[in-house]
Amino acid sequence: MLKLLFVILFIFGNFPSFAEINTSNAIAMHGTPKYSKNFDNTDYTNPNSTKGGEVIFSSIGTYDTFNPFTLKGTSADGIGNLYETLTSSSSDEAFTEYGLLAETIEWPEDRSWVAFNLRKEAKWHDGKSVTPEDVIWTFNILMEKGHPFYKYYYGDVVEVLKESDSKVRFNFKGSTNKELPLIVGQLPVLPKHYWEGKNFDETSLDIPIGSGPYKIKSFDPGRSITYVLDQNYWGFDVPIKKGTENFGIIKYEYYKDRGIEREAFKAGEIDFFSENSSKEWATSYEITAVKNGLIKKELIDHENPQGMQAFVFNIRKNIFKNRKVREALSYAFDFEWTNSNLFYGAYKRTNSFFENSELASSGIPQGKEFRILKELSDENFNLVPKDAYLKEFNPPKTDGSGFIRKELSKSISLLKEAGWELNEGRLINKDTKENFEFEILLVSPAFERIVLPFKDNLEKLGIFVTVRTIDSSQYQQRLETFDFDMVVSSFRQSLSPGNEQRNFWGSDAADTDGSRNIIGIKNPAIDNLIEKVISAEDREDLIIATRALDRALLWNHYVIPQWHISSYRVLYWDIFGKPKIRPKYALGTNSWWVDAIKAGTIDERKKSLQ
Repeated sequence: MLKLLFVILFIFGNFPSFAEINTSNAIAMHGTPKYSKNFDNTDYTNPNSTKGGEVIFSSIGTYDTFNPFTLKGTSADGIGNLYETLTSSSSDEAFTEYGLLAETIEWPEDRSWVAFNLRKEAKWHDGKSVTPEDVIWTFNILMEKGHPFYKYYYGDVVEVLKESDSKVRFNFKGSTNKELPLIVGQLPVLPKHYWEGKNFDETSLDIPIGSGPYKIKSFDPGRSITYVLDQNYWGFDVPIKKGTENFGIIKYEYYKDRGIEREAFKAGEIDFFSENSSKEWATSYEITAVKNGLIKKELIDHENPQGMQAFVFNIRKNIFKNRKVREALSYAFDFEWTNSNLFYGAYKRTNSFFENSELASSGIPQGKEFRILKELSDENFNLVPKDAYLKEFNPPKTDGSGFIRKELSKSISLLKEAGWELNEGRLINKDTKENFEFEILLVSPAFERIVLPFKDNLEKLGIFVTVRTIDSSQYQQRLETFDFDMVVSSFRQSLSPGNEQRNFWGSDAADTDGSRNIIGIKNPAIDNLIEKVISAEDREDLIIATRALDRALLWNHYVIPQWHISSYRVLYWDIFGKPKIRPKYALGTNSWWVDAIKAGTIDERKKSLQ
């Protein structure tokens, strides 16, 4: 009897872990993947799309490196097409990853580790197979010498191990970060053999090899780069890739500013253009090519979270440390007048860091969200103001007339409470006697017309503001070293926020050059909320935690929210074919193709415009 009991205990003590291991071609953050194990292609692609033709895109500024994985230099546009990841997300689900380099994915129910079984057919451009050694080397080099982003994104990975000639496993610190198996799958895998003997953290224009669908064909340093589709690409028939990567040649031409770029597009030197100016969208395309349909002008609605575009304070600066000061300055931005007079009424005011999604906070918090915020606020009022759980957040609203005396009066009251007073037309700190003055740093001259009215309103408060526009490389360097007072910047969000929030708002990221915490937030309550987002057990918990984080960020007035539009504004010459179904969460140009008949007649059709 004892022997039988021992056998039973041995069986159940040694084998349940095997029964709990999931093995699949896909993994969803919450729920189950949309596409079954044997799916052929996604709904928003055409598996019979043709491959070939040439497309010219554009970019602003310059580039000086083909290594996009480090902090140094400015990488060439499109360089990511050289590399593949272990998995790839679909564009019609909130967050699901499907096998790419990995044929299958394995993970336990508690998600304390994940393993990837690599495809035998996965090859580098030189014909060598992608191996677990490549994955391990990539992870280690990115953590050691890569962009600081990787340290925050993959900070909970303890080790990466080779389990067989085709299997690699990632072990995690614990089982609270349910997102880790998915974001580890997003790791871009690099060829260990190529990088041996090379300095990974230096800029370089040596042509690299990868496992992706494109290779570099030619380049003119800093001015243009041309990619060619690899006819031997191993992934054409992988379900998540089928019907994508159809352009035979992709070229990026670089321009110094958007005005020149825009005119180059209208002249037919560029095939596709994404318009980010409401004024230009409304006024610059009353041209024959658009009227005749040679240029397609489309406003395409989408369901992407809009994140936050804003005037961003650098709270490392003494003048911006006080929350009341930051709130006071928000009353000087007249969005309603700006939208009416400069934007042709095209935009909506942004009220959330997760705008245009179910993750955005609204109204007054209820239930669990209320309890989370109240507990944090009660512990330390300075970290999360009580307004976060008692009131709905809304940016100041004006009547649009341009006369904002009432709003500026509110600003003065807040500034006085924060220790500032007017003295002969200048705002002076009562204790230090310093003037209130700062610089707004811009990268686009087009933004000056928007910032200058804000500057004028601030000067009515006695605040001296300078507006400075610099080139993109200088701007990037100053952003990465936090060498600014205020900038206009965006914080893009996904439908499934997680580890990247540490990089956006986490205390550890505030002093790390190159992090996205450009604001300089060091707030334990925000850190607490970030971890609640990361460790959310299900979609409902994720929504509640994200909304709570949203409110804490908003009520601390780290930014002055600007505006958003829930549509793509795109223009393109009539040479493309497109799938019948468009993805919910992407524009989907990687599933377009060059229509041979349209492209073959485009030059002749352009002549009719002359």
